Amino acid sequence: MFFIYFLESIADGHYYVGHTDGLARRVEEHNSSDHPTYTSKHRPWKLLAAYEVSEERGVTMNVEKFIKKQKSRTFINKICESEVFDLPMAQLVRVPKLRD
Repeated sequence: MFFIYFLESIADGHYYVGHTDGLARRVEEHNSSDHPTYTSKHRPWKLLAAYEVSEERGVTMNVEKFIKKQKSRTFINKICESEVFDLPMAQLVRVPKLRD
């Protein structure tokens, strides 16, 4: 199963939207990777929300692209506050929070 996830930088409040098939691993990578990336510059990150999308990576990538094209913090907040969120190409169903 592929997921869409939303991170918020504790340091400066930036948001990050991504997709993965290994949620816990991916969040850990954002907070500890040695590679110089966008997320490495805004550490530490906390997981705001994660949603199951599809068994197919392509569908999940389309959802991620759609969300990023909105360029709207308000839109992301609306998604993160919902248990279920309907998009034109998929319905997002929130997954339980990860434990530390």
